[in-house]
This record gives sequence, C-alpha cells and structure tokens, in this order.
Amino acid sequence: MDQAIYFVIVTVCVLAIAYRFYGVFFVNKVLAADDRDVTPSHQLQDGKNYVPTKKWVNAGQHFAAIAAAGPLVGPVLAAQFGYLPGFIWLLVGAVIGGAVHDTVVLFASMKHQGKSLSEVAKAELGPVAGWSTGLAMLCIITITMAGLSIVVVHALERNAWGTFAVFMTVPIAIALGLFERYFGSSKWATYLGLAAIVASIAYGPHLQGTMVGDWLTLHKTTVSWILPIYAFFATALPVWMLLTPRGYLSSFMKIGVFAALVVGVVFINPTIQFPAVTEFINGGGPIIKGSVWPFISITIACGAISGFHAFIGSGTTPKLVDKWSDILPVAFGAMLVECLVAVMALIAATSLHPADYFAINSTPEVFKTLGMTVVDLPRLSQEMGLDLVGRTGGAVTLAVGMAYIFTKLSWFTDLAAYFFQFVIMFEAVFILTAVDSGTRVSRYLIQDLLGDVFPAMKRLDSMPAAITASVIACVLWGYLLLSGDISSVWALFGVSNQLMASVGLMIGATIIMRISKKRIYALTCLIPLAYLFVTVNYAGYWMIANVYLNAAVKGYSLFNAVIASAMMVLGMVIMFASLKRWAELWKARGESKAIPPSMLPSAA
Repeated sequence: MDQAIYFVIVTVCVLAIAYRFYGVFFVNKVLAADDRDVTPSHQLQDGKNYVPTKKWVNAGQHFAAIAAAGPLVGPVLAAQFGYLPGFIWLLVGAVIGGAVHDTVVLFASMKHQGKSLSEVAKAELGPVAGWSTGLAMLCIITITMAGLSIVVVHALERNAWGTFAVFMTVPIAIALGLFERYFGSSKWATYLGLAAIVASIAYGPHLQGTMVGDWLTLHKTTVSWILPIYAFFATALPVWMLLTPRGYLSSFMKIGVFAALVVGVVFINPTIQFPAVTEFINGGGPIIKGSVWPFISITIACGAISGFHAFIGSGTTPKLVDKWSDILPVAFGAMLVECLVAVMALIAATSLHPADYFAINSTPEVFKTLGMTVVDLPRLSQEMGLDLVGRTGGAVTLAVGMAYIFTKLSWFTDLAAYFFQFVIMFEAVFILTAVDSGTRVSRYLIQDLLGDVFPAMKRLDSMPAAITASVIACVLWGYLLLSGDISSVWALFGVSNQLMASVGLMIGATIIMRISKKRIYALTCLIPLAYLFVTVNYAGYWMIANVYLNAAVKGYSLFNAVIASAMMVLGMVIMFASLKRWAELWKARGESKAIPPSMLPSAA
C-alpha cells in the first residue's frame, strides 16, 4: 500500500462507517439525545451568546475552531516512527476516543446550560475536582501556547519572506477590523484583505538582498522573544480590531490549504516513500526520544483525541446547538473530518524521502549521526528559495511535503516557492490566531484564580488587572518557549493535552452512569479513558525522568518537570474524585433503577 490514494480510501470508508453506525448509536442510545428537550440555545436565547444555529453552520464553525495546527503538525512529527503507527492511531484514536470525547463533552456542557468544563466538573464530581480542572485548564493553555509557538519559531527563523508575509497580516487585519467597525461588514473589504495577503506573499522574493530583508532574517531566539511580546499587545487590543478579522481571513487560507491537501493527495496520488515502521520505534529517534508507545499517542493529539477540544465543546459551541441530535454532525462528525485532515498531513510528510524528512526535522549535528544521504532536498531548497536543513517543528516539513507532491506537475515548478510560503504563512497565522485567543483565555483564568485572593483581579473591566494577568500569562508560556526545543515542549503539550482529554472522558463516564439506561454504556468512555490515562502518565513520568531532570540532554528543565508533575497530580486528584462519584452512582443504581434526587448534581 505505497500509493497515497489507498490510505485515503481506507480512511474515508472507516470514518464513514464509524459515523453512520457508532456515532448514531452513541448519540441516540448511549446519550439518549432527545429533540423534544429544549437546548440551552433556545432556553437562554439572548441573540449574543446563546443563538440557535443550523447544524451544518454550527458544524462548520466548530470544525474551524478545533482544527488548528495540531492535526497538521502532530502527524508530521510522528512520521519518525513510520507511516503505520500514526495511521493506525489516527483511525482508532479518532473513532474510539476523539469523537466520543468531543461529543460527550458537548453533551455534558449542554446539560449544564453551556457552562465550561470546570463548572461541569464541579457539578458532576465536586468542588475539589472542579477547582483542579480549572487549574489544569490554565496549565494546558500555557503549555499549548508554547507548543504551538515553537512551531512558528522554526518556520520563520532565517526566513525573511515568510516573516514579512506573516507580519503584514497584522496591519491588514487591523485595517479590516477598523473598516468593519465604522463602516459595517463589506464583501469588498474582505476581497481587498485577501488580495493584500496574496500581494504580501508575491512581494516576498524582492526582499532578498535588501536592508528590510536583512532586518527580517531573524534568529530563532529573536523570534522566541517577539512572539510573547506580540501576544501581550494582541491580547490587550479589542477582539474586533485584530483577533476576529484575522481569524476570519485565516479561515479562507485554511480552506485553501485543506483543499490543496485533498487535491494533491487524491488527484496526484504521490508514492509513500517511508517504510511502515522505522528503526526508531523502540526509541532514540532524532525528533522524539521515546518509543512508539506511549509517544505516538502523545505526539498525535489533535486528529486522534485532543483535550483542547473541550475548550470549544464547553465554550462557544454548546450555546449554538439548535437540537440535541445536532451533536452528531457538530461534534462526532467534525472530529472525524479532523482525523481525515491529519491523515492527509501524514501522507504529505511520508511522501518525502526519509533522509530528506530527517534532514529537515533534525539539527545538522544530529542528522550526521544517522548515516543518511539526502535525495531531493538540495533541489527542493533551490525551488523553495530557502535553506531547508534543520528546520524542526513540523511546519516546514508539511509545507515542503505539499509542495513536493505538486512538483509532479511540470508547470508547478515556478510556483513552488510561492506555494511553500503560502502554506508557511497559513500555519503561522493560524497558530498566532490561536495564540491570541489562548493568551486571552489564560488571562481570564489567571484573573479568576487570583481573584479569590485579590478580589480586584476578578474585574474584567479593570485595566491594571488585565495588564497584570496578561503579563503573567505571556511570561509563563514565553519562558517555556525560550527554554525548550520542539521534542521537549511538544511532548509536554501532548501530555497536558491528553490529560485534559482524560478529564473530559471522566466527566463523560459520570454523565453516562447517571442518565443512561444501561450501565455498560459507560464503557464507551471508560475504555479509551483507561488507555489514555495510563499512556499519558507513563509518558509524563518518562519525560520527567529521562529529559526534564536529566542534565545531560538538551531538554533539561526543572520548570518543565514541575509543570508536568503538577498536571499529573491534578489528573490523579480528578481521577480519585471520579472513582468516588462512580462508586456512589453504581451503588444508587444497584438499589434503584432511578437515581435519587440527592445524587443529582445541583447544576443539572
């Protein structure tokens, strides 16, 4: 099975069958979704936050929110192990874990009037679990910002063309935001914004050899300093000025990149040059130091199962669902589509020659130890107009892989560099949009937590409180960014992300035990939870023992060790609270078919 089209056919068939049978069973039987019940969007309709929305429109916005850079970068990094481990984990993880997680979190939030996951945990599992979930959410947001930003760093370092294109999206988005603020929404303003972005990419080659080009040829340390400083100012700006218009413009780029992935893989049908498994499945790889288990499930989070999706599933989306049955396409379906995107990214990476892949994703010093000789990389570097060696992080590899697929078309050669920089800009802008939103959410969480000690911090309209919380948020993830490399920071992101997914499954199992007619249905959450909880804790222990507390390796960091340990302790606290709650529900169900009113959560 060395042709890409076979992977696509298998993926589409598996996901379609899963949606039609398992998805319908899970929503209709396990969750017993009933359209006769009123959804929060109708019950609390206010025209602002709670708005009944057509299911396919809601599914589109939900997919756009969950499908950030994760499903593109994770599979690329995991290609180190070969194409088979990532391919299997994506399909099994998405069907058994990710789709179930996203659907049950959305359902649980809707049962609690669209409240956040920490509030749901507090109602279902008790105040200690609720507080622990809130603190865990702050940790995952902080780590996510660092994990995503380090991808941008390696994409923009020593890349004046890409840096210019990404930089220009800021004034373009601000101009669009100001125009719509004072003159109203206009399709012509959108067209001009998109045209300006395309013009920025087209102008990029003219910067080479100029003073501006030299200014924008930045060292990775410089980029690492710029990103958290940028995030501070972006967080302080009103959402309508930068975050919303750039997110809107980036949605068009997302459609373009996803469409290009599909066209390239399906119609050009590249050959997969990677083996099914590589020599690094037992550990010691140049990108991921650990073995294929548990790190395949840690490296590939988004696309298989992602705790970050719980922020969306218990944030905006539950306030928009029109009917209970809509959670099938909105949550279950959107997760399966993200899995398809991740498989496409895996194909793009593994279509490269393994030596070229490792030359991009390893430092030159490490690559020399592998005993490999590059094949197409010199030609690709020339066509892209950029030295591609040692650009770790996954973003460059994906862009090169996609461009390499299209170079099979003879007329594409002259466009390869522009297409490459377009994909780089897409990934960077998409990540920065997530960084803007994530830093803002982190600010709110910090204000809420510190507000218990300093009441003035809880005031969202207080400029000193907002500035203080924003500085703390940016310093936290900025320190992680500056002190780590892609292998250590991305693994930390994976551990925290999958731990949050475990929390979502714990809450889901609790909800099912409480409302379902058959207790055996709880296995839909308990089976993926058992695997994920063991996997994430073992991976966290391995990283702490072998990397974060090992002074002999590059990823040595006491700070990372403390954060990873804190996340694991919080996970244990929530697990113990869950076990206690499950025992109570099991006993109550054993004594009576109906749960006594005293056993029901107060917020239900």
